[in-house]
Amino acid sequence: MDPLEAALLGLVEGLTEYLPVSSTGHLILTQRLLGIEAGEAANSFSIAIQGGAILAVLFALRERTRQLAAGLVGRDGVGQRLCVALLVAFVPAAALGLAFDDWIEARLFGLVPIVAAWAVGGVGILVLSRWLRARRSGGLGLDELRWKGALAIGLFQCLALWPGTSRSLATLAGGLLAGLSLAAAVEFSFLLGVLTLGAASSYAALKSGAVMLETYGLAELVLGWLVAFGSALIAVRWLMAWVRTRDLALFGWYRLALAFVVGLWLWSGGGT
Repeated sequence: MDPLEAALLGLVEGLTEYLPVSSTGHLILTQRLLGIEAGEAANSFSIAIQGGAILAVLFALRERTRQLAAGLVGRDGVGQRLCVALLVAFVPAAALGLAFDDWIEARLFGLVPIVAAWAVGGVGILVLSRWLRARRSGGLGLDELRWKGALAIGLFQCLALWPGTSRSLATLAGGLLAGLSLAAAVEFSFLLGVLTLGAASSYAALKSGAVMLETYGLAELVLGWLVAFGSALIAVRWLMAWVRTRDLALFGWYRLALAFVVGLWLWSGGGT
């Protein structure tokens, strides 16, 4: 992997991680287009550069991050309840991910399953957007989320173990169906992503870090990480502004268009 490829992967990771379009799907597609061989090292690199996206959220939501830190030491009641909610939402996908990690990598890290997930998710977003427009109330604020709602979001996050589904989409859908406003669901999705992606990155580093560094090198990893930070910061701020006045339908149509184009490419004898 050369520096340009590392930077491009970091850009794709940062721009897509927190949008409901599936960063994993986009990264696998990008790797195939660049001719990067699929395998343990490539998968680990994609997970490792998520560290830049994690830092971007902590920076963009620094006021909320400080509230959570205060909650951890018992100095902020709202922050403490939110910490509990995040932990409850984190556990289901973490448990299933550990149990089925090897099975998922062996069977679902291909473009055909990803295209299917893009299409299903696209339809799901359009249905969800229509329902959201018809909902009479604006929804709950993030400070009103309790553990039962957080558990529902966590169960929805399990759907994202299928690459192409999108962790962001799954948690957004869970948050909306749990009664949150769109803005609150987006913020909770960002915060839960910090916990989930942090755990995934740490696990990947322990499991395959040596293979990844031997294959690609430290400089490429750092470059991808830095580019992911900058592009994720832009994407997070843009999405937070977008949902203040608009719904998610744009992403549904994007997913359907992408599934059609990549599916046609595969059918014509393109990537695998």
